[in-house]
Amino acid sequence: MEVGQAIDSAVALVPGRTALIVGSERLTYAELDVWAQRCAVALHAQGVGPGDSVAVVDHGSPLAVAAIIGVARLGAAAAQMNPDLKPAEMAALCGLVGAKVGLAGPGHGEKLGEALGGPVLADAELRAADPEHPLPQTPIDEESTGLILFSSGSTGLPKPVFIMQRTVSDRLRYYGSPIDPQADPSVDMMSVPLFHVGGTLGLLITLHSGRTMVILPRFDAGVWLRTVEESRVGQTFVVPTMLRRILDHPEFGSRDISSLRALSYGAAPALPELIRRAVTALPGVALTNVFGQTETLGAYAALSPEDHRAGHKLESVGRPFPGVELRVVDVATHEDVGVGQVGEAVVRAAQNITSDWLPTGDLVLLDEDGYIHVKGRVKDTINRGGEKFGPIEIETAIRTLPGVFEVAVAGVPDEELGERVGALVVGDGSLTADDVKAHCRQHLARYKVPEIVVFVEELPYNRYGKIPRASVVEVIRGHP
Repeated sequence: MEVGQAIDSAVALVPGRTALIVGSERLTYAELDVWAQRCAVALHAQGVGPGDSVAVVDHGSPLAVAAIIGVARLGAAAAQMNPDLKPAEMAALCGLVGAKVGLAGPGHGEKLGEALGGPVLADAELRAADPEHPLPQTPIDEESTGLILFSSGSTGLPKPVFIMQRTVSDRLRYYGSPIDPQADPSVDMMSVPLFHVGGTLGLLITLHSGRTMVILPRFDAGVWLRTVEESRVGQTFVVPTMLRRILDHPEFGSRDISSLRALSYGAAPALPELIRRAVTALPGVALTNVFGQTETLGAYAALSPEDHRAGHKLESVGRPFPGVELRVVDVATHEDVGVGQVGEAVVRAAQNITSDWLPTGDLVLLDEDGYIHVKGRVKDTINRGGEKFGPIEIETAIRTLPGVFEVAVAGVPDEELGERVGALVVGDGSLTADDVKAHCRQHLARYKVPEIVVFVEELPYNRYGKIPRASVVEVIRGHP
């Protein structure tokens, strides 16, 4: 079962069932199938075929969903990019995956066109395509790439993760459930961006299982609460920042969210105090903390609902799933460390993008009960509310501002977002913090713009001539 076949069972068994709800727009499985086919036909006319990559830029939308499926029907792979990226950032990602053709939602076509230097199809081109137009019936190799997602890059832009058809198929079989044409479909909600692994994988699992997926193009706690009530949402995934905003929202106590039965969270650290509050506020909801990364196609470990109800190990991310092999190794020697000692997590599992041991970059320790406690990252990736990126590209942007001599950027721990972007700047005295932020807004996605800018006379170099990120954070925190 390839990515392009993810909805085939639902189209055959429940064609009139609602597949997608995005705002006021609803698509049945039959309608989504037509859109995916229009997408495939339109892209085939642009020369897209097996082994190609297609850049896809849009917030969660029917077009973006149809693109994932339609592109895969050609033996190609959709490379989903964050719509908040600037043209130069998109161009770099297009170069990394070799994309020459793109699909873009409203307001993103011009930017993607500038990045690609090639054709960009939009809604109008898809509507004009004939879904009955025959396409080549080329067998799709299960070892070929079915999806391209982007993982955090510790030294610059996100890095592409090429996910094989076989790997996606394994995940759909593992998480999917049989379709019952007689039962009312359960409703899932995508609260995170579609271009994140949690968004794409959750979408494909929902559609393969014949359920209904509600997509929030952008998260807003009030909209989230109203949508759960109006659409009778049964399960969803959030990042801890979202969970805090939901619980803090003035409508939390007045909205009927009794349909919600399961809520998983992850992608960023969650404070135990927040989770205890959630357990109390959502007594009928099964909470699960999931832990993994794009290269593991989502979670490989979880803290179970039973652990949450018992208030057990809430400071951990749980235990590995059955079938997952986990080692914790010394970063320098790669030898296994003992229980209670910190090392890098390396994982081997069928869901990984490689059959070898996968270094995760996460610093963890295993306790005596086998629970994973996350202690940081091997490298210095900033994790701002689930958006992960490296500090170097921010430093590079700031250095292009006249009047800046030196700069160092780090993630400053924050209770709400996990980390906020902080910058130390050595300058000529002519600049303000607002000047630095305004300059960054012109060159970087909004979530990468420093929220804290501190001017210093010198950066905290160590004796080896390096600037430890921890020292950057220390100076920032010590500044009045």
